[in-house]
Amino acid sequence: MSAVLSRLAAVLAAVALLLAGQVLTAPDRAAAADPGQLMAHFIGEGATGQQIYFSHSTDGLHWNDLNGGGMTLRSTVGTRGVRDPALVRSPDGGTYWIIATDLCIDCGQTWSQSINDGSRNLVVWESTDLVTWSQPWLLNVAGAIPDGRNAWAPEAIWNPATHDYVLYWATNKPLNGATKHRIYYARTSDFRSITTPQTYIERPGTQEIIDTQIVEMPAGVGAYRYVRASGDGQITLEGSNSILGTWTTLGNLSGIGLTGSQVEGPMWMKFRDRDEWTLYLDQYASGRGYLPVLTTDPTSTATYRLPATGSYHLGGTKKRHGSILPLTAAEETRVLARYANTPGNRLQSFNFQDRYVRHANLDARIDANVSPADDSRFRIRPGLTGSGTVSFESVNFPGYFLRHSDYDFQLVHNDGSARFAADATFRQVAGLADAGWSSFQSYNHPDRYIRHYAYQLRLDPITDATGRGDATFRVTS
Repeated sequence: MSAVLSRLAAVLAAVALLLAGQVLTAPDRAAAADPGQLMAHFIGEGATGQQIYFSHSTDGLHWNDLNGGGMTLRSTVGTRGVRDPALVRSPDGGTYWIIATDLCIDCGQTWSQSINDGSRNLVVWESTDLVTWSQPWLLNVAGAIPDGRNAWAPEAIWNPATHDYVLYWATNKPLNGATKHRIYYARTSDFRSITTPQTYIERPGTQEIIDTQIVEMPAGVGAYRYVRASGDGQITLEGSNSILGTWTTLGNLSGIGLTGSQVEGPMWMKFRDRDEWTLYLDQYASGRGYLPVLTTDPTSTATYRLPATGSYHLGGTKKRHGSILPLTAAEETRVLARYANTPGNRLQSFNFQDRYVRHANLDARIDANVSPADDSRFRIRPGLTGSGTVSFESVNFPGYFLRHSDYDFQLVHNDGSARFAADATFRQVAGLADAGWSSFQSYNHPDRYIRHYAYQLRLDPITDATGRGDATFRVTS
């Protein structure tokens, strides 16, 4: 009996050691299984810095630039620049919007102009999958505000009480001739029409408020269902149990050395694996982009703390005032595939080697000395129709592809249709004039190839040596 007990004890000890080893070596569940986060942001001033950029993180603190660090959406309406994007997902997950400030500083508009006579519109994009986006449209939100001078820093949150979105933003409505930004709101279900704007947050006297973002608390955490952070001279925190109800001041972040003169653009993010949040703040005064401030209870200012040195990394581009969307696994797969870091390449003509394929006013041709150079750079994506083919996406007009129509080429926005995909897809084959180069055969007209004729890009049958030279290109950086 003692021998049996000894043997059983040995077996149990071995099992215990094995289980202990598994506990010690098993990967963190959240890191291994949970999908990551998508950040939409802008990166700086100028016509290219003030566009939509995407970044991705698996842990919420270390971010990677998507799309090779290039823009993912470009505004072609209003001022043709955008700042302060907000990512919005419908409750059923079937529709997404990006709403942004229609503003382009240092590319035709000064800060004084934008404050006192700026765009009253927001710029809006819509998608059903986070990867194919509509053309942008303008939504006039401040035109109905008496003496409203601009519309900045939009945000939106689903309101279960009214079954629509509360869309809110800042507008300068001067007080006694002095600038005074207030937060206004309107309700919307589609970001195409809104109710009459109402005052949402107004600070006393001449005090302004510009940036506000609301986060919803899970049940059992904190004293309020919603918390909002605002830039009003401080980073002020307020709590409420109703989006359009009464808000209670909770305090500010001056206790950890952060005020509105140093940081702006509050951006909330909840960690996927625990009840902990980061409130990202744009360090605009020092030009350093976002800083994560951590808390286990957004309703309690005593819980906020600065991050440890080296505990976060924002990637290669400066991250400025944006928003973060937690991704589902399916969303993450689509986003990472669509915005893979494919380099921008040029297509050099075989028989006019000082010329490259480029777009000019959305027309496609070959030219020498292309300026700006990005007009001649394309990301060679997997073909829109499927594997084994390629499509050419513009670097500086993301979402626009080389597409043939009546055998002529233009740079055209992808409308997501099967016809567009077929017209914008090609098979890359050995060069017709030199096998060391490349030629591109049409997917839906396989007897025709991309070629230039009188420097214009065309889709033609190739029947002679001249045509073979015209239809041969080198893919080069």
